[in-house]
Amino acid sequence: MENMEENNTYDEGKKKILAVDDEMAIIDLLKFNIEKEGYTFISAQDGEEGLQKVIDEKPDLVLLDVMLPKMDGLSVCRKIRQEQINIPVIMLSARGEEIDKILGLEIGADDYITKPFSTRELIARIKANLRKLEQDINLGYSKGNKISVGALTLDLDKFEVNVKGQVISDLTRREFEVLRFLAQKPGQVVTREALLEKVWGYEYFGDIRTVDVTVRRIREKIEKNTANPKILVTKRGVGYYIASK
Repeated sequence: MENMEENNTYDEGKKKILAVDDEMAIIDLLKFNIEKEGYTFISAQDGEEGLQKVIDEKPDLVLLDVMLPKMDGLSVCRKIRQEQINIPVIMLSARGEEIDKILGLEIGADDYITKPFSTRELIARIKANLRKLEQDINLGYSKGNKISVGALTLDLDKFEVNVKGQVISDLTRREFEVLRFLAQKPGQVVTREALLEKVWGYEYFGDIRTVDVTVRRIREKIEKNTANPKILVTKRGVGYYIASK
């Protein structure tokens, strides 16, 4: 699979949304509301078709149902991230159990919304994820910028993190953005609520577990001992910070 980000466009009217769902009623609902917002809408009705359309159509964002024929949505999301395709993925599911949401976030989904959902809320989340993606581009990726704090060096050009000489290149965009935001405030504790607002770009209705799951994934990639982290540190009951030494 080729890296899709080089081919993404960021003109609001040209952004392309791929919806992968096997319920035609959901597809029709999404098509109506997404096209009303001025986006291009494409769809797929099983996981294999959805994954192929990610490759062929190069969408700017994917709405991905969990329960799909041929290949389930979690497997599709996992494959997208394994290929380091860093477009936003919003998981859709009729199942409301906490474990389903956590699993989706752990494999690299950016967001998770449970059916039946409010189309107004879904559109707001689509816009927020696209807005954050555009902000990331405008912040200077591909301009050779670097941020160094303690044991960490973030290369904004290569989308890589260097930890004491070891290059970490398998971070998702969201994970990278959490590190970038914290690294810009070395030693300063940032609350989970502030991370949700600044990194995710909208209110998560108090669902701070999203931040905890993302931090755990980051630690698995950058820390020697996740039980005793030395780089991405927890301030119990408050939030997280990057150690400056």
